[in-house]
Amino acid sequence: MKFLFASLAADGHFNPLTGIAVHLRQKGHDVRWYTGEAYAGRLSEIGIPHLPFRRAQANTDRSMAERFPERARLKGPALIRFDFEHVFVNNTEPYFEDVREINSGFPFDILVADAAWMAARLVRDALGKYVIGIGPGTLLATSPDVPPNFAGLRPARTPAGRLMHRAMAGVMDRMVLAHGRELYNQVLRKHGLPPVTGSVFDEFYSGQHVVFLNGVPGFEYRRREMPPRARFVGMLRPGGTATATVPAQLSKVAGRRVILISQGTIDNDDPGKLIVPALQALVPSGALLVVGTGRKNTDALRRRFPQENVVIEDYVDFDAVLERAEVFICNGGHGSVLLSLSHGVPIVAAGVREGKNDINARVEHFGVGVNLRTEAPRAEQILRAVERVLGEPSYRRRAGDLRAELASYRPLEIIDEYLDREVELVRAV
Repeated sequence: MKFLFASLAADGHFNPLTGIAVHLRQKGHDVRWYTGEAYAGRLSEIGIPHLPFRRAQANTDRSMAERFPERARLKGPALIRFDFEHVFVNNTEPYFEDVREINSGFPFDILVADAAWMAARLVRDALGKYVIGIGPGTLLATSPDVPPNFAGLRPARTPAGRLMHRAMAGVMDRMVLAHGRELYNQVLRKHGLPPVTGSVFDEFYSGQHVVFLNGVPGFEYRRREMPPRARFVGMLRPGGTATATVPAQLSKVAGRRVILISQGTIDNDDPGKLIVPALQALVPSGALLVVGTGRKNTDALRRRFPQENVVIEDYVDFDAVLERAEVFICNGGHGSVLLSLSHGVPIVAAGVREGKNDINARVEHFGVGVNLRTEAPRAEQILRAVERVLGEPSYRRRAGDLRAELASYRPLEIIDEYLDREVELVRAV
């Protein structure tokens, strides 16, 4: 069969889908990928033809900073509204027109799209294609049982607390997201489709035939009802060959504590937000500190921290390091948090923007680490958090529970079984 993958031009939306794409290609399917130009090289590495955005905008942090310098000053509801409209909704029509043009030369059978790629309903209902969604991050579907999205809150414990959360969610829907929803509905109406009347967050899980969720129930807030089209498949690992470094020092760490530090691959221009204070806090401990910079400021950091217990690389083989690590210090990217938990390694998390506050709230809620609730922690905050995680066995025990749950899932087998069951329906669409 012919598969077209589509994703936002962002690592957190692109990477979780790559393992599926490589798997399908290896099974003999014709797989191609529609996304921003920045991912052409990565797709070439994994052997997937790249179909670049033509009309759509690749909204990376850098391009957004250049086009919308005012975004840097926004926070809270103002930032949520801005990103929802400019990053997600405004690309809906361009995405659809690009894909319709692609279909004329590559008549694909199935679209596999990151769930936040908002042209899925159009491809399903206006173009008549079978659509599979991939939920790359936390579950955003609304429920009276869970706090509002992007607030960094844990579930309420009292009726009054739940009432407050529902009120906050209502304000979010009516005042923050209402204009973006109307822009989205204008596109739907243009193509003869009914408008969305409920929460736009629910649209991420209803415009497809099925949505596979990256993760497990044990790292999601309990809710009485799941979105009917959504199902957990476990951790979706990126596909392709590894190009990361395995530090030589790992072979000589017997009896020595190992701590992994990462500021992610997106918000890593300023290492002073997390990497620098983490190293300042922990170099005196004598632990082996392994830092992955994402190819930002690597040489400068090496000059600043030349100590023998510090290893700084562009890219680090996280699996190899996490096999020996006792703590992972990060800003709360969903993929890296799941990877850490897949090794049973507890977390110290410092991140707020772009939904990281919700991920880190789960780290706290499920007792698998410490949430510092800030973008820029001080060295002493990091030191206290690491000492707490190392000193309280419950963190490693709970991370170990999630390790077992994650290990019980076989994502690619689950997806294969679904496709085998639905193949006749796919052909009938």
